[in-house]
Amino acid sequence: MSALIHPLTIGHYLLPNNVVLAPMAGVSDLPWRNLCREWGAGYAVGEMLHSRSDLMGTDKSTFRTVQADEVAPVAIQLLGNNPQDMAIAAQVQVAAGAHIIDINMGCPAKKVCAVAAGSALLSNELLVADICKAVVQAVPNTPVTLKIRTGSTRSHKNAVTIAKIAENEGIQLLSVHGRTREDKFLGQAEYDTIGDVAQAVKIPILANGDMITPEQVKNVLIQTGAAGVMIGRGANGKPWLFAQVLHYLQTGEQISEPDIKTIHQVIHRHIHSMHDFYGAFFGLRFARKHLAWYADGLGISREEKRAWMMAETREGQLRWFE
Repeated sequence: MSALIHPLTIGHYLLPNNVVLAPMAGVSDLPWRNLCREWGAGYAVGEMLHSRSDLMGTDKSTFRTVQADEVAPVAIQLLGNNPQDMAIAAQVQVAAGAHIIDINMGCPAKKVCAVAAGSALLSNELLVADICKAVVQAVPNTPVTLKIRTGSTRSHKNAVTIAKIAENEGIQLLSVHGRTREDKFLGQAEYDTIGDVAQAVKIPILANGDMITPEQVKNVLIQTGAAGVMIGRGANGKPWLFAQVLHYLQTGEQISEPDIKTIHQVIHRHIHSMHDFYGAFFGLRFARKHLAWYADGLGISREEKRAWMMAETREGQLRWFE
């Protein structure tokens, strides 16, 4: 392997490489995680699961908790603002088979921040410490990781302080998105702060935000000195991005996107896997989201895309695509 691509260690787990699929609510479900792993992602974190199931809803909780057929290590991401709730939820997920617990302090969604969770926690450093400590102590034999942003606002970027707190409380890997809570997903991610974090602590740092080409991934790794990268939206509709990134980091050579036959097979299998996982009602709706991204990548016209989205059954979605 090249210097930029290497195995990644989280606690006692050795991952095959340092190019990771980011947790994304409503996107990084089991079918998507499995697909991205097939294309080379060395690790994948599940969608955020609220530490209180009554606030998440039983349907979402069922799909976001530990799945029996997932490739190890299984990483469950927890969302919440109460240390005791988070600790109990971590124990429940580990008992169910989770191998790694990830704490969400990066989500900027209004409904999440409105209850002082996600990236809203970054403005309360004492609470950050309490949550990290409670979860780490609750599952002493399970690695605990943390995902954050660079801070609450552009004028108050405290990611370095948060990273030091996390390391001190036993967090074993930190993912940093290069935007503040205030930024949401607007503008461009910045990586200088991520580089500062990587210099300030000894635990592995994953850089996250706006990486959609292999060249960008390479530049971010060099600029930040991070242990790896976490790719999210950049892979939507093109899971083969992971294979392209790994090849480029290892050889310095670009590889083209798969031929249309391979892309057809990927989409066909993905549609089936979503319907099998969710059932007819939810499967149809989640498939539409991914099909829209595939359609964008294939250059499908707006009218054709709309027709695809209007299909009301699995067979309809597959028939239109055929």
